[in-house]
Order: sequence, then C-alpha cells, then structure tokens
Amino acid sequence: MKNIIKDTLILLVITLVSGLSLGYIFNVTKEARAEQESKTKASAYKTVFPDADSFKNSDIKDFDEIDEFIEKSDKENRKNDSDYPNASVNANIEEIIEALDKNGELMGYVITVTDNEAYGGKVTLSVGIGNDQTVYGISYLSLNETPGLGMRAKEESFTNQFKNKKVDYFKYSKSGASTENEIDALSGATITSNAVTNATTAAISCFKYINGGEENE
Repeated sequence: MKNIIKDTLILLVITLVSGLSLGYIFNVTKEARAEQESKTKASAYKTVFPDADSFKNSDIKDFDEIDEFIEKSDKENRKNDSDYPNASVNANIEEIIEALDKNGELMGYVITVTDNEAYGGKVTLSVGIGNDQTVYGISYLSLNETPGLGMRAKEESFTNQFKNKKVDYFKYSKSGASTENEIDALSGATITSNAVTNATTAAISCFKYINGGEENE
C-alpha cells in the first residue's frame, strides 16, 4: 500500500513539473512566435500587393455575412458555368487588410482566406486584389500537402497563373487552361488545385461584398 501511494505521489510530482515546464516554455516562446507570424504576414502582403506603400487592418468585421455571400456567389457561378469542375467552395475569410499608396489612399485589399477542403486538411493564403478587381497574386500562410504532389502548389509555375487576372472566379482544368479564369491543375493533386482556386475565388467574392455586395444579395 505504501509503495502504491509513493508511486502515485511521484507520478503526480512528475506530471506537475512537466505541466509547469511546458507552460513556461509556451509563455517564453509566445512573443517570438507572434513576431514570426507577423513577419510572415507582412511578407505575404508585400508579395501579393508589391506596389503598396503600407498596409493596415480594415474596419470590416462582417465575416459571417461575407462567408454567406461567398456561398451564394459560388452557387451563382456554377449555375452560370456548365463546365465548372470545382467542388463547392468551403472557405472562411480570416483577415481583411487595406493596401495603401504613399499618400494613404486605398489601392485595394489583401484578403486572407482558409479553404477547408485541402488534401492536408486546410490551406490558408493571402490574395492581393486591386480596386478594379485585378488579382495581383497569392501567397501561402499555411500549406501542408503531400510532398512532390500538392506541395508543388508553392511553385511559381502554379502561383503565377493567378497573377494580374481580372476575373469573377477561378476554376482548375486538367486538360489545359483555355480561358482567363482557368488554372492548370497540378498533376496528381486535383484536391489541392481545387482548394487553392476556391480560396482565391472566395477572396474575389469577399472583395465584391466589400464593394457593394450587400446590394447584390
């Protein structure tokens, strides 16, 4: 009986010490992790909106309404396009950043969106969109796809397909892109291609909402 009590106390002490140690490490590295996350975002903003002089958080916070608008827009897009291979958009807006010129004038937005249908679970990316709805580019904040397949979504040969495109939505093609809004799918990674094109489409729909989407509902 004494041995059982002794062993229990030892395990309890070990558990408490381990818990306190993990908590301490988490708090010590919290600031460093936050700083690294901030740097990653800043780099993404500049990548997708290179001509902007500065960036600031938008006052737009109606994310639930925006997500609903994205869903409605997706249904409308596929209704009007009989050749639409993408699965339904399942994405959420994470952040809306204003891109400003040197005089503080609005040039457009950097919209961060998470698509929930990637092969690795989720993909989060930032999309730069100018005031005329031109997509300037995309940059990943989180991409955990299969090496050699879905992870090739990071390659410029894929991401450059989204640059300087003024379209209402993107869709992937497995037979070769033939229209402005088509993206050549990654061979062997259709799910990833679907997730990235849908995420970018969600960002475009978010931009539309910002610019009078409520009136179009």
